Amino acid sequence: MTTQARQKLINLECTYCHTETPLYAFKGECPNCGEKIMKPRYEMEGFDVQAWLKEIRNRPETLWRYHELLPIYDTNNIVTMGEGGTPLIKSRALAASLGLKHLYIKDERQGPTGSFKDRQATVAISTLVEMDVDEVVVASTGNVAIAYAAYGARAGIKLWGFFPKLTPSEKMREAALYGAEIIGTTGTYDQTKALAASFAENKGIFLDKGIKSVAATEGMKTMAYEIAEQLGNELEDGQRWRSPDWYLQGVSGGLGPIGIGNGFEEMHEFGLIDKMPAFGMIQSSGCAPMVEAFNRGQRVATPLETSGSVIVTLATGNPGRAYEILFDYVQEHGGHFEAATDEEAFNAIRILARHDGISVEPATGVTFAGLFKMVRQGIIKPDDVVVVNASGHTLPVEKRILGERWQNQVDMSNAARSHTVPTAELSSAVRRMGDDFRRVVVIEDNEAAARLMVRILKARENSEVYLADNGASGLTLIREKRPDLVITDLMMPDVDGFSVIESMKSDNTLQQIPIVVVTAKELTIQERDYLSTHTEMVLQKGSFIDEAMIESLMQRLN
Repeated sequence: MTTQARQKLINLECTYCHTETPLYAFKGECPNCGEKIMKPRYEMEGFDVQAWLKEIRNRPETLWRYHELLPIYDTNNIVTMGEGGTPLIKSRALAASLGLKHLYIKDERQGPTGSFKDRQATVAISTLVEMDVDEVVVASTGNVAIAYAAYGARAGIKLWGFFPKLTPSEKMREAALYGAEIIGTTGTYDQTKALAASFAENKGIFLDKGIKSVAATEGMKTMAYEIAEQLGNELEDGQRWRSPDWYLQGVSGGLGPIGIGNGFEEMHEFGLIDKMPAFGMIQSSGCAPMVEAFNRGQRVATPLETSGSVIVTLATGNPGRAYEILFDYVQEHGGHFEAATDEEAFNAIRILARHDGISVEPATGVTFAGLFKMVRQGIIKPDDVVVVNASGHTLPVEKRILGERWQNQVDMSNAARSHTVPTAELSSAVRRMGDDFRRVVVIEDNEAAARLMVRILKARENSEVYLADNGASGLTLIREKRPDLVITDLMMPDVDGFSVIESMKSDNTLQQIPIVVVTAKELTIQERDYLSTHTEMVLQKGSFIDEAMIESLMQRLN
């Protein structure tokens, strides 16, 4: 059965009153009730799911391998640059520090323009080509306009991009590079959307309104399909598809996760997965109308007129019906709404980059900051399979993350002239970094967690770090090295962490050495009381082992 032989009918179902409208008769809102969020329904002659599964295995690894379930009639109208098929990366060091066994990062930074909005753009621009539209207006905080401009350039469609005041100038310049007409405003995102709509109406230019919402949900839907297929290969040996226990995403307007939910729902109806994932919806605390409504138990969010966040991509003050749909999803399938500050987001970017080598945009930083909170609160459990959407790349916010003093510099201008290394200058620079070493013994039987702690400790100047993978060898190492600090896990075979602590405290030569416990164990009241009097600090895995923590420990040794 070939896809060309199938006949497809596409209607848009109103998410409020369920009225259906043919795709290309849609004017941006339901003709019956005025609702703007629609859900595509596909009717295909002779569509067989199992035959389709076999067929897509031989297709390129792009989102268009699922084209039967996307709002396009003629595949010749597809405008593509290989988007989709992004990797699902299993976290090692970060997962270990959080005490999670199955943390995955859906790496959407690897799209053609570097963000998950490429999924939306390819669907939207392909649809506009099919509708014979050659000029379009879009309001954007950056990534959407960049993606639309790139795909529009490929399709010969002119883009008018309207940007709110806090949009990074680098993003506007990138959109301009693709030939878009750039209009920067001094208003909020919501105000900018209203201005773009007025401009489009006055000029008679197509406004990416209804198609935008359909493209956003359907483009993101393909990420759900990819995640289920990839998790099936990772955890089920490719025998079946698998949904995660949790899917986490930074949320602004909410169309993206609605699309993800639609995708998992379709797969559940097809029998491709056996359960729906819980959703973790994370917002910037400076603009978190969804979180505030969720905490009050309200299905309708109160709009915010202004944003207190510098993360403009998450600064939608009025999520409208999108929140209601997501609230209903969470009530039915489980989930949580969480907020994180800008500072927590930027710190999370730094932590992720230094733990797993993945540099992400602020919206994803908010997502990871929310993940950290949900793990600490026990909402996400150690055995849960968790997928986080890494929606875009860090650029251009490194300065905010790193600050001004992010490098040590050695003057080699003399060396350039003499072709020799300036030994005196280099030695002087090294001396300025300090000479007093600190010895640390780490006892940890989890290889990933141990590697993480050793790497962070060794990154600090003048530290000697020794590693043992069990309590017995740890005690031997402690007696041999006489360290300035011991960091130990509790749950180890044979000689556990409690035995290590007891042995050290009963030995006059070792009892003064500070001990820090890092554990995923749920401590009893008695255990907490014991550790509070016998150790310097107790860190639950899910708290952060980072440079700030290490610096705090080292200061206590001075």
